Amino acid sequence: MAKKDETPPEKKPAFEVSLKRLEKIVADLEKGDIELEQSLKLYEEGAKLIASCRSQLQEAETRIEALRPAADGLAAEPMEPEQE
Repeated sequence: MAKKDETPPEKKPAFEVSLKRLEKIVADLEKGDIELEQSLKLYEEGAKLIASCRSQLQEAETRIEALRPAADGLAAEPMEPEQE
């Protein structure tokens, strides 16, 4: 049984929320009218959001691969990231 004074684990924001925030950060940085210190803070936040989004995408990929039935002749194939 869990103790009542324990703090629940921090929940990740939804993928879509993180992606929208990341798009806003990119737009703000591209404007170029932000002070250096604020730019660094936004960059750091963006890097954390990218890591979170990648993690959530990896979890989704794992779930999808687990759902694909190998018995029907379909085998899970690793997905290759898009090259830009």
